[in-house]
Amino acid sequence: MADARDADDIYWVEPRRRAILPLDRFHLSRSLRRTLRADRFRVTADRAFGAVIALCAESAADRPDTWINRSIEQAFRRLHAMGRAHSIECWDDDRLVGGLYGLSIGRAFFGESMVSRATDASKVAIASLVARLRVGGFTLLDCQFMTDHLASLGAEEISRADYMALLGAAVSASTGDGPAEGRSGVAAGGDFRALDALGVPDAAGAVPGKVVAQLLVHTS
Repeated sequence: MADARDADDIYWVEPRRRAILPLDRFHLSRSLRRTLRADRFRVTADRAFGAVIALCAESAADRPDTWINRSIEQAFRRLHAMGRAHSIECWDDDRLVGGLYGLSIGRAFFGESMVSRATDASKVAIASLVARLRVGGFTLLDCQFMTDHLASLGAEEISRADYMALLGAAVSASTGDGPAEGRSGVAAGGDFRALDALGVPDAAGAVPGKVVAQLLVHTS
């Protein structure tokens, strides 16, 4: 993390209690299900990674500064080019109104930041991420810090010891216990693009909300 957008230095943070979102216990509320099925937003994956991280780094009325400095942004752009960092985008017509990005290692996905410029955009982005991770065989979604927003979606806080056990099992999959290779040619456990391989996205790369809802309905 960095202290501000213009800060030169970055530092590591390790929470004593870690927030995770169990992929099999995502809370799909009736209102969120309706929002998904109505396709209020067009949802894509890895179609605008740079735009998502730039939007996450922007100041907003409720967040005048950000911990994403230019060094972090550049590093994640390189990780995305390597096939290790991914994004979910929510669009209102052609306008990016929300999304998230994170890092994939083995069967673990580490959510880094999310952003919303329209009501429910971040909820739709997280729901779409969870559906994608479930299809791709992931076992851990690391949210880092707990918030009321994440708690409403089913996130839990766990001890460092419990987190390290889950992390060890998930990351060990990167030694080859999963799909043979990602875009980088490196063995990976989870397959972020498995949903795409099923032919779910439309011609524009959007995943229909009703598909996401169907994938999550039994976890509500």
